[in-house]
This record gives sequence, structure tokens and C-alpha cells, in this order.
Amino acid sequence: MSQSSPCILVIFGASGDLTKRKLVPALFDLYRQKLLPERFAVLGVSRSEYSDDAFRTYMLENVRKYHNGDGLDEALLKRFIAHLYYQAIDTNDAAAYATLKTRLDDLNDERQTGGNYIYYLSTPPSLYDKIPRYLGAHDLQVQGEGQGWKRLIIEKPFGYDLASAGALNRTIQQIFGEEQIYRIDHYLGKETVQNMLVFRFSNGIFEPLWNRNYIHHVEITAAEFIGVENRGRYYDHSGALRDMVQNHLMQVLGMVAMEPPSRISATGVRNETVKVFDALRVYRPEEVSRYVVRGQYTASTVRGEAIPGYREEADIPADSRTETFVAVKAFIDNWRWGGVPFFIRTGKRLPTRVTEVVIHFKKTPHHLFTENDQCDVSCNQLILRIQPDEGILVKFGM
Repeated sequence: MSQSSPCILVIFGASGDLTKRKLVPALFDLYRQKLLPERFAVLGVSRSEYSDDAFRTYMLENVRKYHNGDGLDEALLKRFIAHLYYQAIDTNDAAAYATLKTRLDDLNDERQTGGNYIYYLSTPPSLYDKIPRYLGAHDLQVQGEGQGWKRLIIEKPFGYDLASAGALNRTIQQIFGEEQIYRIDHYLGKETVQNMLVFRFSNGIFEPLWNRNYIHHVEITAAEFIGVENRGRYYDHSGALRDMVQNHLMQVLGMVAMEPPSRISATGVRNETVKVFDALRVYRPEEVSRYVVRGQYTASTVRGEAIPGYREEADIPADSRTETFVAVKAFIDNWRWGGVPFFIRTGKRLPTRVTEVVIHFKKTPHHLFTENDQCDVSCNQLILRIQPDEGILVKFGM
């Protein structure tokens, strides 16, 4: 699939927050930078009743609200919005996909997109197995000569646990070929995360130090100032560990700790990150309390505003034991990282909003300077700031 390939992007769950806050504003950025093909369309799909014009008006307002760029070219924005369409269907109803197929056929003829479709699942995880099956029942996954290509994009969470993730994988692979399936973690799209491999493997200063001989410990933090907001029903089923650690932060850990891949490709990077995960120390049940901490935020006053506790939030049971904070002390048992602790933590209602990796280097083996010399010598730190204010900082311990 080249950059210039015409296509239709089908967004399931198009009336949700992710579409209006992230997906459509990001698509407009691509359009503004001339990174979208000339012949493209975006088809929003969900239960909500919208006409094409109503959906365009709704998204126009939200791009204006959530776009991160400096200023908006209104004429350009309106030309982009004209590429948006909408189809209301019940995604739980297999028969409704006949309507979707007809709409795609019509839109494909109108926009001349060559039968190239991308299906983006911006839906509750409970629909992740149904939507591919129902697409397959109407041959909407079929690709080849004269039929264009088809792609399926699935965001996290991919399954609730190992068993459900495996079952979901098997279901999808019965319908779509592996080369058609994109299981994505949007943290990997952040600029600092993408630059991490370049920084590590093209840097003659830091890569020789990137091991247990020079690094004392590593912190990986994703702190949020906000609470669960309107995601209570989803969050109480998930919790901080499933929501953040087993996907976003594990991917960051893989980037920090991996060996150099044989080549910079999806396969090369994947193979090396899998080796990191294979080397993670597995704790026995009696060890978990030594290396893992869980907690919930409670009611308080923050910056003069009364903040409800987690159990007082909407859609949260009064006796919920779901964690909103988790910290893990992890070890990677291989030659590069043996004995180096990785502190992974995330939580809501924390004092600040920041996602970063901090590499703490070891102190010198002999301390020439003491407190009496009025010299406070601490360890050097390398800070990889993912958000906000993306960047790379070095703090010298002197």
C-alpha cells in the first residue's frame, strides 16, 4: 500500500470520543500536510443517527476544538470535511452489514477508491470479535485482483487476559490474513518513542553505556492528573494495570531494553522486543506483594476544587477494588540488564501529568567529594519525555 493509494477509511464507533478528539483531527493534519491520497473518503459507522451533513458539522466543530496546530485554514478544513460520510448501523447485527456493503460500493464508485478499505475499530472491546466476523460474512475482507486491498486496525485492549487475547487472535485470523491485520498501540506513534531507537542505536555516547555496568535503575512513569472522568464503566472492568501497563508501558519498556535489531523493520523490532518480554522475571504468588503496589485515589481538595474519590465516580461500584494506581519493580534477566530494576508506575489523580523514561546512571566507584566539600553529588540522569513537552534531557549529578 503506497502513500498515494486511494482508499476509504471506515471508522467503527465514529460517534465516540476517540474519533472526535483524536482520529479526525489527526486525519485533518495529514490532509493539511498533503499526506493523504487525492481520492479518499472517511465513512463513520455507529448506532447514532446522523446524516452525512450532520456528521460533517459535528466533526467540523470538534476539529476546531481539538486540533493542536497553530491556527486553522477554514477553507482547507471545509474541503477536508467534504470527504467525511456517515452510515448508521447496529454493529451487533450481522444482517446490518449488508447495508454497510451497499454504502461502501456506492462510495467506492463515487470516490474511485479502487476497493481499498481500512476498517478501524474505535469500539468497545466486546465488539472486536463480532465486527471482523460480520465483515467476513459479507465478503468485505476479500482482496485481490480487481477487489483492492483490505486492512483491519485494532486498538488496545486486545483481549482481557492471555486466554481471551489468544481466542480473539484465532477468530480474526480465520477471516483476515495476517498481513491485513494491524494490532496497534498508539504510544508507539509518539515522537519521543519513535526517536528512542534512533537515539539508542545511532548514538556513540549513550549506547556503550546502555547496560547493567553503567545504569543503576530505570523509571518508566505515566502519571495523569485527571480521574476516570466518563470512562467509569470501562475503567472499573480494566484498572490501571490492564489499561496502561500491559500495553503502553510494556511497549516502552521493550524499546528501552531491546537489543539492536538486525534491521529497522516491523519484524526486526518485534522480534527483539519479544526477547525482552521473554526475559522478564516471573514472580511467584508469594512474591507479588514485595514487587507490586496497587491503590485507589480518594476524595480530596485539589487546587481549591473538591475532587470525588474513585468509588464516588459515576458508574463505579461503592465496594470497587479496581486499582487506579499501580507500581511494579521489574527485572529483565539477561546479560545486558541482569540486576537492574525497572520501576514501572502509572496512576490517576497524581500531582502532575507526565509520561517519561528516566535512566539513572551509577555513581562513580570512589567519591572524592563529600558533604564537607559543599558538593552534593548525585547520579546522572537521562530523561526521555514522552508527554507533554516531548524531548530528551540530560541532568548531571553535580
